[in-house]
Order: sequence, then C-alpha cells, then structure tokens
Amino acid sequence: MSSAIVRPRRLVPLHAAALITTSLVTLPAAAQSRQDLPPVTIQAPDPVRPAAPRPQQRSPSSSTRAVRTVAPAPQITPPPDAAPAAGRGPALTVLTVQQALADIQQTPGGVALVPANAYRNSTVANTIKDILDYVPGVFAQPKWGDDTRLSIRGSSLSRNFHLRGVQLYMDGIPINTADGYGDFQEIDPTAYNYVAVYKGANALQFGANSLGGAINFVTKTGRDPFPNGVSVDAGAFGFRRLQANAGGVNGAWDGYVTASTQAAEGFRNHSDGEAHRLSANTGYQITPDIETRFYLNVNHVRQRIPGSVSKDSALNSPQTATANNIALDQQRNIDTVRLANKTTIRFDNTVVDFGAFGVDRHLMHPIFQWLDYRYQDYGGFAKVTDDREIGGFRNRLVAGVNILNGRLDNKQYVNIAGQKGALASSSLDKSTNASLYIEDSFFFLRNVALVAGTQFLHATRDRKDRFLSDGDQSGSTEFNLWSPKGGLLWQIDPTWQAYANISRSAEVPSFGESASGPGIPFIPFTSIRPQRATTYEVGTRGSRPDLTWELTGYRAEIKDELLCLYSAFGNCNVTNADRTVHQGIEAGLGVALFKNLFERGPAPDRLWLNMAYTLNDFRFDNDAKFGNNLLPGAPRHYLRAELLYKNPNGFYAGPNVEWVPQAYYVDSANTLQTEPYALLGLKAGIDNGGPYSIYIEGRNILNKTYIASASIIDKANANSPLFEPGTGRAVYAGFKARW
Repeated sequence: MSSAIVRPRRLVPLHAAALITTSLVTLPAAAQSRQDLPPVTIQAPDPVRPAAPRPQQRSPSSSTRAVRTVAPAPQITPPPDAAPAAGRGPALTVLTVQQALADIQQTPGGVALVPANAYRNSTVANTIKDILDYVPGVFAQPKWGDDTRLSIRGSSLSRNFHLRGVQLYMDGIPINTADGYGDFQEIDPTAYNYVAVYKGANALQFGANSLGGAINFVTKTGRDPFPNGVSVDAGAFGFRRLQANAGGVNGAWDGYVTASTQAAEGFRNHSDGEAHRLSANTGYQITPDIETRFYLNVNHVRQRIPGSVSKDSALNSPQTATANNIALDQQRNIDTVRLANKTTIRFDNTVVDFGAFGVDRHLMHPIFQWLDYRYQDYGGFAKVTDDREIGGFRNRLVAGVNILNGRLDNKQYVNIAGQKGALASSSLDKSTNASLYIEDSFFFLRNVALVAGTQFLHATRDRKDRFLSDGDQSGSTEFNLWSPKGGLLWQIDPTWQAYANISRSAEVPSFGESASGPGIPFIPFTSIRPQRATTYEVGTRGSRPDLTWELTGYRAEIKDELLCLYSAFGNCNVTNADRTVHQGIEAGLGVALFKNLFERGPAPDRLWLNMAYTLNDFRFDNDAKFGNNLLPGAPRHYLRAELLYKNPNGFYAGPNVEWVPQAYYVDSANTLQTEPYALLGLKAGIDNGGPYSIYIEGRNILNKTYIASASIIDKANANSPLFEPGTGRAVYAGFKARW
C-alpha cells in the first residue's frame, strides 16, 4: 500500500474485509493507518508491501504502556479449523475497523461501514449527513442545526419531526427512546472511530423491528492508534467548533475521552444554536480473555427552530423563518446523560458479550406548546457468537437478547413567547421492549453460507393520563411480533461477494402516533397497528485495488405502514395505510479513472471517481383513497459523486455534486412537488495519514436556491408550510492534529 495517500471522503465497504484478509499484515498502528487507500464509497486498501517485522507486544497486564497494533481482520470464510473468535484485539469489548468490516460482512444483505477517516479529515463533519452521504439507500438532509430528515429505504417518511423507523445506537447503547423516537442533536460526528449501518431486517442483532434498520456509532478506546488529538473547524454562518480527545493504556487499564464545543448563527433566521458533548470510556482487562468497559456520554444542546415554510418562501426567501416560530421562540433543547457497561468473555471458538445501560434525557421543547419531557430509559443486552467446525463444515451462530424499558414524564404547557404558561396536558408513558434473536450461518460449501434466523419482539405501551379536564386519554397496548429471515452469502473470490435474502420486519408505533381525521373520532394511540414488511433483497459487492462497487436491489411489501393519511389543523396525523410497496436500487462505485499522471512507481497518483446512487420507488398499492400514488417525502433519484485528484504526498483536490434530478411529492394526493436541484462543491486538503491534516471545503458554491427536505401531509396546497430551504453558499476550513 502507498504510505502517503490522502484519505478524502468515501465509505469503507463491507466487502473490503475480504481483500484485507488476504493481504493485510500486522504493522505498527501508526504505520498501518498511513497505508490505507483513500476512502471512497466502497473502500479497498491498496496492495500491501512485503510484510514488515511484527513488533513485539507486551502483556496487557504489564504496568508499562502497551504497544498499539492493528490486528488483521478475521477471515470472511476461514478454513474449518480456524478460530475466528480468537482474533479480537487489541480491546476485546470493541472491534477495530478491520474487525468490524469482517463482522458486518457476514450479513447477506445491505450493510455499510463508514470509518472516521472517510469524512473527518476532509469535511466540516457537522451533521449526520456528512457521515452517511455516500451510503446508497440513505437519504439524510439537514433541516436546521443538527436536526436532519433521515430515511433508509423509505423509512419514517411520515415523521415530520424527530425520528422514527431507524434505531440509533452509541457504542451499542440506544439513542432512541424506549418508545422508538429519536433526535440527532446527540450525534457528534467528531467522536466516532466508525459508524455501522444495517439496512432493514439486516439489523437483526439490534432487534430488527423497523423498515429502516439500525445505525451504531462507535467511539475509540485507549488501545486504538492515535488516541490523542485536537481539531479546529470554522466557516460560514458563524460556525465554529473546538474538539479534543485523549487516551492511553496503563497495564490492564485503558481510557479514552473526547469532547467538543460548537456554536453557529445558522443560515436561516432564528436558527442559532450551540452544543457541548462528551464521550468517555475506560476498560479493564481482567484476563487476556475477559474485559469490561464503562461508558459515559453527556450532551448539552440549545437550538432554535426556524420552522417549515411555503414553497414560494423556500425558493425566494430561504433565510426567512416562520413568523410563529419567532413569536413563540420555538426551540429544541436537550440535556442527556448515559451510563453503560459492557463485558466480553472470549473462549476458543465463542465470544460472549453482555452489559447494561441507563439514560436520563430532558427535552425542553417550546413549540406550539411548551413541551417538558423527562425520559428515563434503561436496559441490558447479552450476545453469544460461536464460530466453529461442525461435521467438517464451518458454522457461525449468533444469538442474544435486548431489553429496553423506559418511562416518560410528559408535561405540556401553554407557550407564552417561549416561556411556560398554564399546564395543558400531563401523562406518564411507559414502554417495554424485549427482543430475542438467533441467526445461524452454515457453510455447506467452503465459500457459500446458508443464513437463517429469527427475532421475536415483545413490546408494551402504557399511558396514564394525569390531565383529565379534556377527557381520559389513558390506554395500554401489547405487541408480540416474529421477524424471520433467510438468505445466502457467496464469497465468489477473496474480493467479491454476492448475497440474497428474504426477511420480515415489524415496527411498533411510538406515543407520537395518533389517529384522527374525517369520520374518525380521536382514539388513543392504542388503535394503531404495528407496521409489517416482507423484504426481498439481492446484491453484490466487490473490492479491487482500482475498482470497488456495491449493487443491491430490494422490494419491501408493507402492510399497515405508518403514514399521514389525514390532517387536522394543518398537522399530519399518522395512522395505518393498507398496503404499500418500497422498492429500489442502491449502487456505489469507486474507480481510478487515471493513474501515473505525475507520480509513477508503487505509489502513483490517481484520479478517483466516487459515486453513490439511490433509486427510490415508493407507492401505495391499490389504496382505497390514494390508488397507486407515489408516497411523498423522498426523491426518486439521488446521486452523490466526487472526482478527486489524489497525490501520494497527501494532497487531494476536486469537485463534487449532489443531484436530485426530479421533483418529488410532499402530499399523498400527489398535488404539490418540490423542485429538482444540482449542487456543486469543491474541496482540497492535505492528509497523508500522519499526525496533521488540513482541509478547505466549499459547498453549494453556485449559491443555488433549493429545497433540501420537506414534511408531508395528505393533501397540500400552494401555501402549505412543508418545505425546508437548503443552505446557501458556504466555505469551511479545519485543522487536525493527532498523536
């Protein structure tokens, strides 16, 4: 591999692990980190140079600082006598990037892994969009501040605020509340070592109960390379951020802490905010095969909300905030504290992980009313991974249990210019979720596995109304849902995989779902049925030194999808549709168009094209009211692409484009659309994998006025306030140091 290739943004693909396992040698961590091919949508490392001498490691129990190495990724399809479970390290409780690649690639379906160096060193890395922009099948568009409209394969299209349909985790600890809703203000893109994306029922190990799947944000440990660092970023609309991290090893102990503080005035009026975030963990290796790790996560976020506006306002006066949002001083403010523990025990062919967590979240949210919500969530998990030979055939078994329970002290007050007025409603909401899962991969051929599994979810929702002047809205409900799956995983050669699967998923409604509308009197959330889907998926992924690809096609047949079918007072009310279909194509490509332009030899320069394309075809299926109309809320075509010149000395530069070539509907009646757009960006920087990197990035450099995202409703008109204007021309720059 080249020792000085820059790492501009792209994804590390799942299939890259196959190439890693056939070519990666164990090198000192600092050296190896400098020899990866620059990340693209689907990453492949450059061929490795002749093996360097393996550094001698000291025992983890030594009182001196351990030498950090990056262990080779475990084999994707090891010989029957291999012991993959023994391959973890240097921390038992947290997989390295290479190990996570190999682990996630055991999935016969759409998954992705994004390492931090795919976005941290070459972009401002301010929102979840910056992390997921080059993952096909994911549509992430910021609305204001850190808030983002996130949809994976058309999940949560009807959720006009917060998040539903995708389960978010931080080091395996739920970010979503126990009833399923989530926010993005607690996501700190500067904090993570890598991010794992599991689409749909491929998120079985997290409790596959949603169409969108799960995303896990994983922080570093003190045993990872370069645990110390500092970064400074600044740019348009008053954005500034300072981030620092520190870590290390002391005998059997290791520790890591990262913190950031940022503020921005915002592109739109009334969109200023600030955020202070901290994540820390400390691990103790009881023996070389037993490790326990404690986690702490703290967030303090204050953010004003400019509000959705009409299409005319979004395109002709994009910085204007909604008058009512200013009058009520609408905000979304969050304070969060998470505590967790994870313990890992390693045997010859088996790894056992288990732990517990607790979350205290305070949402202070003056909008149409002043929402004062206090969440207290808690739970635990246990997982067994067994990889061994059975009768001469390799067999990999994964089984586990997840518990997530919580209570919400829910109070709403009259909003008087951003201040609390009289109490308007009060309830105590309780949620429980217990999921059991099992998945077995049987390699009936050396390179072909039959994968079968199932997940069972038991969930309850209970509301006790404490404000009875408007009637008793108390109620409770219970769900018992099976989600089976089956598939094939074919390792065609060490650089090429093909896969296919059939899976079921089920999504339990949150307390935010309600049914009201013409002819339907208000009914508590207990009338909402769970959303169920059967998904068919087939695809391939490959990784060669100068060519990487991912191509997946899927079709999800959904019953009782949670959608906006009625509206009252201009607000969307979610209930169950009859039948709908989500289908699409997810394609990623990374290719060296030219090499040896100015630099020849074993580490040539290259012109690298990186693309991520998503085709969305979401529609009603002979609905009694909407026929076969398209579902609103997501573009039919979405393309992200960049063309970068990359020099082995670490310099990179080039343009990028974000293209939505066709407008999409914002209402189920298909009467009102957004507008198509194309955005041009430029970036340049220096990053040779060493201790320093610098970048400058221009976004929307032609200052295009466009609609970034939209809320949805059943039937819209020209004045419906559903649109979120995109950000105008912006330039950002940053510097990072690590050691």
